[in-house]
Amino acid sequence: MGEKVSTKTIAQNKKAYHDYFVEERFEAGISLAGTEVKSLRAGRVNLKDCFCTVEDGELVVIGMHISPYEQGNIFNKDPLRKRVLLMHKREIMRLYGLVKQDGYAIIPLSLYFKGSHVKVELGLCKGKRQHDKREAMARRDAKREIDRAMKQRNVR
Repeated sequence: MGEKVSTKTIAQNKKAYHDYFVEERFEAGISLAGTEVKSLRAGRVNLKDCFCTVEDGELVVIGMHISPYEQGNIFNKDPLRKRVLLMHKREIMRLYGLVKQDGYAIIPLSLYFKGSHVKVELGLCKGKRQHDKREAMARRDAKREIDRAMKQRNVR
């Protein structure tokens, strides 16, 4: 039968949830060098300002910073190089069509190990305006206040 595959989160892009509405999620593999995987195992990655584009029919992530591995010497790659994402061609073409027409962006939301493979969770995102960000912050603050009041009430 199907074996349970463990997942371990490496990094999350919290800024993406602040700047975008995530409308759909996808999972993609990523093509990495050996020293990059070792650096990921140490958690040395930054997803803050990265995004994805389609170049020559391939989905490419730009701006993902994977720090060089200390013991990597000559095998280390450029920390900000373009990395190819692994998805089916029809999925890539569907995403490309949406990004071209409707003003969507493809943003990496998280990076994780699924078994021994590194996977990227991508979000099909639409940008938030300033008033949307303020509204989300107000909603989050109100929820925090309610939770705090409920906790104090339950303690007494």
